[in-house]
Amino acid sequence: MSEASSKELYEVKKTLKELENKKGRGTELVSVYIPPEKQISDVAKQMRDELGQSANIKSKQTRKNVQSAIEVIIQRLKLFPKPPEKGLIMFVGMIPKGGPGTEKMETYVFQPPEPVQTYTYHCDSQFFIEPLRDIIEYKEVYGVLVLDRKEATIAVLRGKRIDIVKHLTSGVPGKHKAGGQSQRRFDRVIELAAHEFLKRIGRYTDEAFMPLKDELKGVLVGGPGHTKNDFVEGDYINYEINDKIINIVDTSYTGDFGIREVIDESSDALEELDIMKEKKLMRKFLTGLISESGLSTYGEDEVRNNLQMGAVETLIISENLKSRRLTYECPACGTLTQQTIRQHQDIPEERCPNCNEIMKVIKNEETAEELIELADEVNTDVEVISIETEEGTQLDKAFGGIAGILRYKVK
Repeated sequence: MSEASSKELYEVKKTLKELENKKGRGTELVSVYIPPEKQISDVAKQMRDELGQSANIKSKQTRKNVQSAIEVIIQRLKLFPKPPEKGLIMFVGMIPKGGPGTEKMETYVFQPPEPVQTYTYHCDSQFFIEPLRDIIEYKEVYGVLVLDRKEATIAVLRGKRIDIVKHLTSGVPGKHKAGGQSQRRFDRVIELAAHEFLKRIGRYTDEAFMPLKDELKGVLVGGPGHTKNDFVEGDYINYEINDKIINIVDTSYTGDFGIREVIDESSDALEELDIMKEKKLMRKFLTGLISESGLSTYGEDEVRNNLQMGAVETLIISENLKSRRLTYECPACGTLTQQTIRQHQDIPEERCPNCNEIMKVIKNEETAEELIELADEVNTDVEVISIETEEGTQLDKAFGGIAGILRYKVK
């Protein structure tokens, strides 16, 4: 399955911000999450059932608004013979713009950047956006392993979804009461069995994680006792997987509970990993600025020109970028011009440079959105940098929130 583009992620995050502030007067905003394997006919049938059930709503206005929203959903479902590859999300409802009687129907229908996992129908005074937030908040993939001498569990963490891949038991003997030579013989048997168990864990770990190695951001290892350390320090897994181990933690459990414990105990390490990734990228950009042969560029006009040439390897945008890109067209001669304005600035009047006719705005979009779209067209990677680090603040304040690392030197 193809990874979501920067444009898709940006659009969904922007929609999420809009939805957070939407509120109905009653429990009349409808949210529907449809997994890719769900039959559209089944969803349409439930919507018709919900339409019938909504007749029992006591408030006349709420009843009318809920029924209108469901009817919109039923009509939109007719456009889809089956769900898209990653499923479908629909938010529909009457949103008040002021006092009573100012409500307007708003409809959001889109394919998410990651697959919908569970079918959901939800009606409330706000849109049900938590599953959408979970889908886009963390896209990273991590391998998780928890083990001791008795058992091991291998899992993959995708966002907030945990997929258990394999559970193993060892059969390694426990304590015994034998003495003398019998005790030494039992000790050797136990150590050999433990060694073989670690080899088996390593084999299944490689099978689970090697196919994901290019997208695997890190591996988390945990368990009670020293077995986990013996495993990491021994030659039990492929070096490419071993190199991705970012945290080793003590846990009270193995099994499913142990997996969750490892993830909980690693939250600080995962957060720090994101911050370090941003700091490393910004250091590369800043180093390029002071180097004669550096491949760094900044400033909206310069970065845009380099993007259009296909010279930008990585586009770096501050999450705090607050401007809009306007495209004007002359109604008389068709001339096109563009300019950037602050986020909440009034749209300035523009006259055609050729015939002096007042031009019309034909496109008004966020600057980040326009640059990300341009980056996607020329296969440029995009990184959105937070302002939580010194480097991120520097990007925002000193470089206008827009920078890039070049593929090659541009004259």
